[in-house]
Amino acid sequence: MNRNIVRLAGAAMILLASLVVATTYWQTWARPALAERQDNAVQRVVEFTVKRGEISSRGRVLARNRAVEREGRTLYFRRYPLGPLTAHVVGYSTVSRSRAGLERSLNDYLTGATGSLASLVDTSIDKLKGKPLEGDDVRLSLDLVAQQVAREQLGSRCGAVAAVDPRTGRVLVLYSSPSYDPNRVERNFGSISQIRADCRPAAPLVNRGSWGLYPPGSTFKVVTASAALDSHAATPQRTFYDPGYCIAYGKRVNNFDTSTPFGRISLFEALVHSVNSVFCNLGQELGAKKILRTAKRFGFYDLPPLETPANERRASGLYKNGSPFEPKRDFEVDAGRMAFGQERMLVTPLQMAMVAGTIGNGGILMEPHVVDRIVSPKGRLVYRGTATKIDRAVTPTTARDVGAMMVAVVQRGTGTAAQLPGYVVGGKTGTAETGVPGINHTWFIAFAGLPDQKPKIAVAVVVENQPHGTGGRVSAPVAKAVMEALLRKTPNSSP
Repeated sequence: MNRNIVRLAGAAMILLASLVVATTYWQTWARPALAERQDNAVQRVVEFTVKRGEISSRGRVLARNRAVEREGRTLYFRRYPLGPLTAHVVGYSTVSRSRAGLERSLNDYLTGATGSLASLVDTSIDKLKGKPLEGDDVRLSLDLVAQQVAREQLGSRCGAVAAVDPRTGRVLVLYSSPSYDPNRVERNFGSISQIRADCRPAAPLVNRGSWGLYPPGSTFKVVTASAALDSHAATPQRTFYDPGYCIAYGKRVNNFDTSTPFGRISLFEALVHSVNSVFCNLGQELGAKKILRTAKRFGFYDLPPLETPANERRASGLYKNGSPFEPKRDFEVDAGRMAFGQERMLVTPLQMAMVAGTIGNGGILMEPHVVDRIVSPKGRLVYRGTATKIDRAVTPTTARDVGAMMVAVVQRGTGTAAQLPGYVVGGKTGTAETGVPGINHTWFIAFAGLPDQKPKIAVAVVVENQPHGTGGRVSAPVAKAVMEALLRKTPNSSP
């Protein structure tokens, strides 16, 4: 009998000790993790007592508050006046579905939780006066007229437009199609899954501009040409023989237009007319690793350092089993096909806008940023986006020579649909195979500006799954319309 009592007492002590340890764990060590969980109901109720800062761009409000009285307290819920126009950049902040976009990544600023001395003083004064806690206002660099033009140009087609100021890295356009209305996320989320577009799946919540990955097609020839010139393996005047195809890994790779081989042709003209065979042979000569070293200086293999959440951006580069990979030896990659943007090369539109912008900016890659500044409720400047150099991707001479090739592409090559009277436009078309015969992803990348001045804008356009479409016919007109909007001389007006 005594033995049973001893056993029972021992079991009780073990259970009591377990309870003490568990309680200590959850209240001490695990408490910070619990507080950080986005689905913590108590914390989320408290957060909605904060008057979140507004998100705006060039005077237009993109995210504002709607005050609601509930059980004696004022709660603030978000409204998005421009709906789908800026949904992927701004994101949403909701009770039931948490946050996305800048609403998520800048949440500490928007809720006044950054902890700066100025904000702490302001908060203390507001508490004494019985005012609600207010967050900082976020002001973006988006050009809303050009953003609307991108939306209209893409229409029901799936794709994206990204545009930056290559001199500063300011993001001017980042539109993904199809988009969605963030006002529906809280109360009618099911309607978003019913959005249809000219692709399957439509995936309206995906930011195709910074997260979507596509084979770049011939737009990647800009990187290959840069690698060849920068390594002194070729000059723009070096000639190649084009029979209309090349042999890569024992297989014949045709030019996109197989009607007439060019015969003897210079590298300059090969880019102007987008001759696959020349770049295929050049890629085999350079090897994959040399091309990829240049690509990395353009920003490949790194997440573009945008202010949006990291899980809404992806790195460009060669992909294997869903992840980026860098070959250790050249034979691991078909350098011939990679040189004209196929193989397993995948890129985002934002990355390709950075490529075009780097060439236009004399070879200097600037850090893209969409946040222009952050201002406290009292008007104090909390943060200002600045022009930040990431790297010198190529020499000024290489940038000048490749830029001249791109200008010729628009003047008399495959990109004539992007011509803008009074402006110098340099571009490159791309028509990427999807694996389905006759269905292509169509690309156009470009820089543009006034003669004898550095380009003011760089743009990348991708349109998915176009039957028998080409970059010159499908995507170049979209880029032209967006560039016209960005280069206009009239003040920014409402979309």
